[in-house]
Amino acid sequence: MDLASRIKELAEHRKITIAELERNTGISNGQIRKWGTRSPKVENLQKVADYFGVSTDYLLGRTPTPTFTAKDEIDVQKAVTNLIQGLSNKDSLAFLKNNGEELDEEDAELLRSSLENVARQSLLLSKKRAQENNKK
Repeated sequence: MDLASRIKELAEHRKITIAELERNTGISNGQIRKWGTRSPKVENLQKVADYFGVSTDYLLGRTPTPTFTAKDEIDVQKAVTNLIQGLSNKDSLAFLKNNGEELDEEDAELLRSSLENVARQSLLLSKKRAQENNKK
């Protein structure tokens, strides 16, 4: 999904038009629609990200999770890789035995997807706790 489409989807979710978004963020009329073919100014991209409470990386399609940065995505992938290595290492306490059989490709992908979801949720909860602690 490109930048303009992602912004349009966020605007529809909030039940506002692109014109309203531009007015609310102080971006010149018609600018956001041009982002389908032109690169936006960094400050305007940040205004839109702040308005929707998402990261600029999410708007640019670098991460599928709205509040994650590209670094967060790398951290999630590292965590998943480490979890899978722990499940695959016969010397590890977390070794996945699966009745003595190796996981087939479909089950392995389901497991990877589940572990990725757990890693994402864990990082989101960690960020939320950090924000709450900063408010105290």
